[in-house]
Amino acid sequence: MFVQFGFGALLAVIGLLLLSALRILREYERGVVFQLGRFWQVKGPGLIILIPGIQQMVRVDLRTVVLDVPPQDVITRDNVSVKVNAVLYFRVLDPQKAIIQVEDFLSATSQLAQTTLRAVLGKHELDELLAEREQLNLDIRQVLDAQTDAWGIKVANVEIKHVDLNESMVRAIARQAEAERERRAKVIHAEGELQASEKLMQAAQMLSKEPGAMQLRYMQTLGAIAGDKSSTIVFPLPVDLLKGLVDKPR
Repeated sequence: MFVQFGFGALLAVIGLLLLSALRILREYERGVVFQLGRFWQVKGPGLIILIPGIQQMVRVDLRTVVLDVPPQDVITRDNVSVKVNAVLYFRVLDPQKAIIQVEDFLSATSQLAQTTLRAVLGKHELDELLAEREQLNLDIRQVLDAQTDAWGIKVANVEIKHVDLNESMVRAIARQAEAERERRAKVIHAEGELQASEKLMQAAQMLSKEPGAMQLRYMQTLGAIAGDKSSTIVFPLPVDLLKGLVDKPR
């Protein structure tokens, strides 16, 4: 009886050991296996067999991680204080480095993204921050990718989501935009006056070449005035006609 009980207990222990030795990794997972504390190899996906008590495994997810970077206080190059948040897309390419080279690659990547966001955006002015987001996203991604490469992490993309400005800065930007529109309106009006003066000068030169052309213009002007149904008609006299009357011998 005792022998049967001992044999059954032994089978149960062996069964538990076998169950504890089996691991199943999904297609997007890898297992970093350590043997007696030393790195052995990366396994997966599928069924993995470990030696209980001798080998340990750490699971690593290879899917793209979407990391929300908290709002950061950034002082731009033109001394404007803004709050900027972003989103970071990255994935693990080398599970061995991600586990061995850094304690917690998720936390480390998040902290690095925050400091890099402040450092890169602080080198640019506010206008560049608002108008050139694509280039800034590329600059931040390149800096992050270069530093996380030692951790076996590939930064796929960085997107600046929102830029918060205080009320005084919003009003200042609105005044600047209004002044810019007024400047453009004045420039356009001045350019129109310049073009009109050039055309009038060309017209005067052409009319001065033919004496009869000026008389035709007078007739056209008189017809236009008469069409307005005005009770008073002011008609300019040609200077040549007045000169002829003055110079007439008495």
